Amino acid sequence: MDVKVLSTTEEIKIYSDPYRLRILHVFRRFGKPATVKEIADELGELPAKVHYHVKKLEKIGLLTLVNTKEINGIIAKYYAVFSGEIEIGKKHTENAEIQEVVKGENVQHLNELFDRHKTNYVERTSEDASSVQLFNRTLYMTEAEAKVLQQEMVRLCEPYFSKRKVKEKEKASYDLFASFVRNPD
Repeated sequence: MDVKVLSTTEEIKIYSDPYRLRILHVFRRFGKPATVKEIADELGELPAKVHYHVKKLEKIGLLTLVNTKEINGIIAKYYAVFSGEIEIGKKHTENAEIQEVVKGENVQHLNELFDRHKTNYVERTSEDASSVQLFNRTLYMTEAEAKVLQQEMVRLCEPYFSKRKVKEKEKASYDLFASFVRNPD
């Protein structure tokens, strides 16, 4: 799996923005190159707003322009999302300013994710309890085993990340919200 190391303060700030993380999530969910218009429609946003953030993500290599096509006299640009792991460069783990930026953005992003999943969970529980499941366990393993488990979880989920062709009556989407965090010793 490819690894993208974000090594400058600018790259880290661009990546850690919660709105840009949502854009990346939608690109991943598409499972194929998509246009800014397609992403904006999915987000319920104006294409100009999404375009601004797409250009920032393209600048740091998390989105790549892969194709252009003329549609009714307009050039449609198709972007592909980086599919590997994203890491914050090791030299920044000691930088207090970067730590605070990343921490603040992570808290905001986690709050948004948690609120969205919490609302979805509560709504689905009241409608159809069989369509929801809450899973919470403490796991005991070495760091190497934890890394393997994380990779295996991603590998198991990969076939379901993008919209697949299935019979319309069988089609459903499921949200998986997982937190994989080492407990303090």
